[in-house]
Amino acid sequence: MQGGRARNCLAGIHAARSDRVAEALEIVAYDPAWPDAFAAERRRLAAALGEHAVRIDHNGSTAVPGLAAKPVIDIQVSVRRLQPREEYADRLRLLGYVHVPHSDDSFCPFFHRPAAWPHTHHVHLVQSGGAAERRTLAFRDYLREHPDVARAYEELKRGLMRLHGAATFESRQASADAKTGFVTRITELALAEGLPRTW
Repeated sequence: MQGGRARNCLAGIHAARSDRVAEALEIVAYDPAWPDAFAAERRRLAAALGEHAVRIDHNGSTAVPGLAAKPVIDIQVSVRRLQPREEYADRLRLLGYVHVPHSDDSFCPFFHRPAAWPHTHHVHLVQSGGAAERRTLAFRDYLREHPDVARAYEELKRGLMRLHGAATFESRQASADAKTGFVTRITELALAEGLPRTW
C-alpha cells in the first residue's frame, strides 16, 4: 500500500531508466504463443525461486486472450515476505533479470529482462495474500470476463502510445501513469464482483 491507498503493480513502473532507444515496442495483435511463453518462463522462475515462490501468475495484457499488447510477458510472483529483497534479486539475476529501484519497492519490487530495452519479460514480486496480489489478478480476470472492457483498455493504450510514444523512460512512464485511473476503476469493479476467482 502506498500513501494509504491500495495500488495495482501493473499501474506502476514498467520501464527501466535509460536513454532514448532505437527501437520502441509497438502494440501488436494478440499472439496465441504468449501463454506458452509464460509457461516456459514460469518453469524457469519456479526452479530458481523454489519454495520462495508461493504462486507464479501470468498478468498484464498478454494474459488476456484476444487483447493486443506490447510483446512483453508480465509475471507476478507471490512470495511469503518481500524482505530481504536480495534473497530474490540474487536468484532472479541468475536468470538475467535486473531490479529497477522505485518507490513501489515496498510492496511490488520490479525486475525485467534483458537488461536493455526492449524487454521480453517483467517480474513483479508481491506479498502472498496481500492487496497488491489480489488487485492485479482481479483486474486481469475482469478483462478476461468482459471483452468490451478489454477492447476499451486496448483503445486507451493505443491512444496513449500515439500521444506519448515509447522511446524513452519518461514517455513510457507517462503512458503508465495515464492508465492508472482506468486500471483503478476497473479493479474496484472486479473486486466488487468477487474477483479474482482463484485467489
